[in-house]
This record gives sequence, structure tokens and C-alpha cells, in this order.
Amino acid sequence: MTASSRARELLQVAALAADSKQGEDLVALDVSGPLPLTDIFFLVTGRNERNVQAIAGEIEDKMLEAGAKALRREGRAEGRWILLDFGDVVAHVFHEEDRMYYSLERLWKDCPAIALELPVAKTAE
Repeated sequence: MTASSRARELLQVAALAADSKQGEDLVALDVSGPLPLTDIFFLVTGRNERNVQAIAGEIEDKMLEAGAKALRREGRAEGRWILLDFGDVVAHVFHEEDRMYYSLERLWKDCPAIALELPVAKTAE
């Protein structure tokens, strides 16, 4: 089983939103095989609590604009690990230390990664 095309569309929305708020180390995993309730885990790191909250807020806003419904959100007050569940896509926005500690990539290492299409950063000349 592989992630649905709708899940992949929503992933792209979430990835662009995270990138726009300087999210780092963006990773998407197709968890549709082992998890019947969701297709994709999207992982992103923020530099500090404020950045984590900004990334999560932007993801939520853009996903709602794209027609996704937020089923659950957790961790927003602390700004260390914010989970946003949109059904087909679950976004995990981590503070750098928490991302290393929980290491979801290691836990889900058997799930295939999904390539993300992000704009190329412009460099100063």
C-alpha cells in the first residue's frame, strides 16, 4: 500500500508552509503500510520554541486553506513537539533537541521516504 494522491498533495502544502517559516530537515515517510489510520508522517525541525510554533501555525493555516480538516493538535503551548493530525497526513514539528531524542526516523526506518518538492533557496550575490 502507498500514500494516496490526496495525501501527497497535502504533504506538498505542509512542506511549502514549513519551508516558508524556515523549517529545517524536512522529512516525509509513507507509513500507509503499517498504519491503517494515516498515510504520511511529515517531520520538520524548528530552531527554538517560537519557531516551532510559527511553523506549526503556518502548516495548519495552509492545510485548512487546502481543505484539510485538523482532527487533533497537541503540544502547541510548549512549542517542543507539536503534532498536527489531518487524517491522511500527520505533521510533527519538533524543537531540534526533541527531534533527536525521539528519533521518529529511526522508529519508522522501514517506511519509504517521500521526496519533497521545495523551491530552491536564492543565494546572495
